[in-house]
Amino acid sequence: MTTQGRISDEGVITAATGQERGRSRPPRAAFLPFALPHITQAEIDEVVDTLRSGWIAAGPKVKRFEREFAEVIGAQHATALSSATAALHLALDAVGVGPGDEVIVPVYTFTSSAAVVVHCGARIVFADVDPATCNLDPAKLEALITPRTRVIVVVHIAGLPAEMDPILAIARAHNLPVVEDAAHAFPARYRGRMIGTIGDLTAFSFYATKTLATGDGGLLATDNAEYAQRVALMAMHGMSRDAWKRYTAEGSWYYEIVAAGFKYNMTDIAAALGLQQLARREWLLERRQAIAARYTEAFAPYAELETPPNPAHVQHAWHLYMLRLRPERLTIGRDEFIKRLSAANIGTSVHFIPLHIQPYYRDTYGLAPSDFPAALDAYQREISLPIYPSMSEDDVEDVIAAVTAIVEAHRR
Repeated sequence: MTTQGRISDEGVITAATGQERGRSRPPRAAFLPFALPHITQAEIDEVVDTLRSGWIAAGPKVKRFEREFAEVIGAQHATALSSATAALHLALDAVGVGPGDEVIVPVYTFTSSAAVVVHCGARIVFADVDPATCNLDPAKLEALITPRTRVIVVVHIAGLPAEMDPILAIARAHNLPVVEDAAHAFPARYRGRMIGTIGDLTAFSFYATKTLATGDGGLLATDNAEYAQRVALMAMHGMSRDAWKRYTAEGSWYYEIVAAGFKYNMTDIAAALGLQQLARREWLLERRQAIAARYTEAFAPYAELETPPNPAHVQHAWHLYMLRLRPERLTIGRDEFIKRLSAANIGTSVHFIPLHIQPYYRDTYGLAPSDFPAALDAYQREISLPIYPSMSEDDVEDVIAAVTAIVEAHRR
């Protein structure tokens, strides 16, 4: 007999009979969104406290969030920013990327990972990914390095850490810094180490759908004091001192602009959300882990489906649950599968449309779809299913029922 996974308030899977699963479940009456943030009264109270404090821009709560986040991941320095895109831009600036340089970027990612290279005036060198993990494939990396290579960008897709040991070995052999795009990867671990303490600089995202949500926001972590100083400077207009202190008792009206910086700071309102999300990080992770485990348990028996890898030497953050179809075993394709899930009131997304088939990168670099076969294949088969802590046990079982019913109705 099959079992149904139940998710308790603590995020723990318990068993029930299979009579409630699959096609025996009644249709959903309401649409299940693909992603929702998990906000409690603690976040609301912290934001209200911020509003009453008079500090709603960058101020003391941003500094507290930076300090507490750095302590959680074990990094020496953390700068809270307006987005992970801002963090990636400042990371490349900190290591000196400029015109004439090349930056290696996996092609299976969101545009931010590559667009910041363009903003620095450098050239993107795209890399194909591992067909199983969709992360940067170390075996394909070294051949891309030239005398113009300035930095390697690593993306931890869905919250699954990339294989950092071989990547770092190659980078160190060529004296290249590694920038980690960890927009999906808090609080992930690779061989016991927190993501955020492995590469030279690591960018995190706190967008509304992420594993730690501040509405919008990001953070750049590093153990390099020079990088951290440059990032803090460039994040606030290139000012020579902490701009927010100008309006405190110990502040001064006088400042100097020592670089043409940006306006990339986080606000205290966003930091207030982040502080309470950070305090609940273990519970939030456990909820995602429980949902992922239930999905994998349910989908693994189906030869038509490929469940996401979850190797023992990592802690997956489960920002996304990236299910892949085996189209040769089905009579419908990925796009039709998504339409049928939508008709069953299940929200989904696709991660990602590889950058080499996006018009800007395709046309700028003269790329063809077949240039990166692993990324193209992953994209053509991928469906991201809802996975977020506020999902109920019925929500999870409704997703499973819809997916398996479509498979059973359209298997070859």
